[in-house]
Amino acid sequence: MQQTLENAILVGIVTPNIRKSTAEEHLSELERLAETAGAVVCRTFLQRVQAFNPATLIGEGKVQEIRAALDEENAKLLVFDEDLSGSQVRNLEERLPGIKVLDRTGIILAIFAKHAVTAESRLMVEVAQLQYLVPRLSHAWTHLSRQAGGKGIGMNGPGETQLETDRRIIRKKIQELKKKLEKIESARERQAERRKGIFQVGIVGYTNAGKSTLTNRLTSSSVYVKDQLFATLDNTMRKLYVGDGKFILLSDTVGFIRKLPPHLLDTFKSTLSAASNANCILNVVDATANDYEEHLEITHRILQELVDEKVPRIIAFNKAEAASEERRKELLAHYPEALQISAKENIGMEALKQKLISAMQDWEKNQRIGL
Repeated sequence: MQQTLENAILVGIVTPNIRKSTAEEHLSELERLAETAGAVVCRTFLQRVQAFNPATLIGEGKVQEIRAALDEENAKLLVFDEDLSGSQVRNLEERLPGIKVLDRTGIILAIFAKHAVTAESRLMVEVAQLQYLVPRLSHAWTHLSRQAGGKGIGMNGPGETQLETDRRIIRKKIQELKKKLEKIESARERQAERRKGIFQVGIVGYTNAGKSTLTNRLTSSSVYVKDQLFATLDNTMRKLYVGDGKFILLSDTVGFIRKLPPHLLDTFKSTLSAASNANCILNVVDATANDYEEHLEITHRILQELVDEKVPRIIAFNKAEAASEERRKELLAHYPEALQISAKENIGMEALKQKLISAMQDWEKNQRIGL
């Protein structure tokens, strides 16, 4: 059944600590997130504030300006690029009757709910949504009573049946779900133990960098690929055969993104175990992204919590065929050891494969001498 698209308006914030150009990049990414969740973005606002308004995040004048825009565009969804407190959501919805208010985390969770395929990822989404809901519970009650049985962005996942009582019941539900996840994680750890004699490469990177396309190209497989943020939510493993009956195990993981709340990363950390158990990390970066350096920094920061710094890392700038000559020169000057590739156009695949084989040979040598 085809999803009904929702008209939406987005709000980005410029503060003394966030430059306008940076806020514009963030707002552009939020637009892609909203579209991936199933929204039609009708208009965007970039609001400059000295300090966040504790009641509504933005000033009352801007709220009224946005209200007029929502009416003009017949939009029923308002999305902020900053996280909102439960009271801010309530205050905004009181001032904007009939409008659903979400923040960046809410949109990301809507996408996760849409793309979760396995039992594990569905459980993780449910836990994350309930954790997100607890501080917003009083808002959720009134909102869900208006939307009884309703569908739409931010409405997938747990639903009304898990909001029958109060925070205590929801927290109990979270604990039950976490116990189920612990059982799945234990099984995953046993599987990882059996794979210890196999050279494993964790493919990581910012969302939509082309990790799944690269996995498909290297292994001639058919991992789900779509030009969307978080198209891949479940961890996928594929074999890359390298001759003499040997193979490298490639693990395509969920993509990273800026402003990912810590509790969301914690919930999905087990799906990143492929990276933490890897013998080599392949960091795939979109060579065309204006903010590729920030993508590298975000990936590095998240990997610090997951992967031993001694694990070798390979950087591959993907989509090189679409990058300008100036950008390719810049990448070569700043990252001379990195590869410039195109999974889509099959450029640089042999060089990447040889780097992976070389890393495997180093690992095998260390295994023989007991390092």
